[in-house]
Amino acid sequence: MDKKKIVATVIVIGALIMLLVIAFSNEDEQPASGFEAHKVIAHAMGGINGHTYTNAFEAFVANYAQGTRVFEVDLLLSADDQLVGRHEWSGNMSKLLGQLDVLPANKQGVVLDFKEFMDSPILNIYTPIDVKKLLDLMQHYPDAYIVTDTKEIKPELINKQFTLLVEAAQRRDPAILDRIVPQIYNQSMLDEINKVYSFPEVLYTLYQSKDTDEQVIEFVNKTGVDITMPVGRATKSFVKKLKKAGARVYVHTVNEEAEIRELARMGVDGFYTDFVPEEDLINISDVR
Repeated sequence: MDKKKIVATVIVIGALIMLLVIAFSNEDEQPASGFEAHKVIAHAMGGINGHTYTNAFEAFVANYAQGTRVFEVDLLLSADDQLVGRHEWSGNMSKLLGQLDVLPANKQGVVLDFKEFMDSPILNIYTPIDVKKLLDLMQHYPDAYIVTDTKEIKPELINKQFTLLVEAAQRRDPAILDRIVPQIYNQSMLDEINKVYSFPEVLYTLYQSKDTDEQVIEFVNKTGVDITMPVGRATKSFVKKLKKAGARVYVHTVNEEAEIRELARMGVDGFYTDFVPEEDLINISDVR
């Protein structure tokens, strides 16, 4: 074999080796799929016409139309123990939702029963949701995911909320449960939820947590949960350690794209937002 053929053969072999190295090095870096493929979580179903915290049926539909596929929903118990989409039972929330003229004075700032809640339109035009309407949306939009914000930390209330949610989903279509991502507020809540149902994805939200960074990282290593936290807690060092432990990292609530891009450079994977649609962040990974 002459020199030219030897050189050509060596080049070809070298190129094949490089391709194999690249292929194996990327083996663990498969494109994210399902819930993890999305960067945006629409806060309280997402903003609609400049309004936030509505948890309204129409807010979901409007934000889905803009490309968003993951929706955080606030789920509270009504006075008669039905699960409904409400952020809090305060008078200020009644005002924010434009319900001061809808509800009598003695029903503002108190826990409503199911009928009172469902019969009180939001800002005069938007539809309140309960579990049934939430599941209607999930059936109609089979690529949508729900992140729960149930707020309760007492074991008996956690059990009641998630039993209502799980049983309703199982009656409708058990596969829906694979698209529900619970938020937990402390480490012990994971065990409480698992008594009801073992969800494939769980987010540990740190806004109520008293855990140190080290305790959170240890919990991630032990359980494999992902993490969401207020922007102020998302330091570069903490995010890096969480990701090294295998967690996806989310922050809340961010409505400026410039801030989102800065947090993405830090390594943050996803963002709770009122007004930034998923389609605006298609190329967010390019900033890293």
